[in-house]
Amino acid sequence: MLKGISPILPPDLLKALAEMGHSDRLVIADGNFPAESIGKNSVVIRADGHGVPEVLDAVLALLPLDSYVENPVSLMAVMKGDTCKTPVIWDTYKDIIKKHEPENNGIELVERFDFYEKAKEAYLIIATGETAIYANIMLQKGVVV
Repeated sequence: MLKGISPILPPDLLKALAEMGHSDRLVIADGNFPAESIGKNSVVIRADGHGVPEVLDAVLALLPLDSYVENPVSLMAVMKGDTCKTPVIWDTYKDIIKKHEPENNGIELVERFDFYEKAKEAYLIIATGETAIYANIMLQKGVVV
């Protein structure tokens, strides 16, 4: 145990976060995301007992977002024709992001298959047990100052 670090972040996840460099991306994935197949070239860490919001909050307490891009956060957009309305969980994400990054919190929506392609280049994928749909979020790491 370490003081000041969320106990939901296991040592292997802390190691992966520390290894990330400026502009590296990480995905915090919901339970439906194909983490293992998309993450063949990524570090994949399972966090099945946790939801995306609690993992997002714990990660953003340690990881700065990239201030050199307009939108350091990407969400998987709802597919055209899907009857799902705008996911309520996105409002929770916005609150968490603003809490940790009040000045640097731009969010873009990325079409599902484009999101998958971007995720293939992510350094890290955290696979959660989140049951909300369209709950995947991608972060681009900034510089620690």
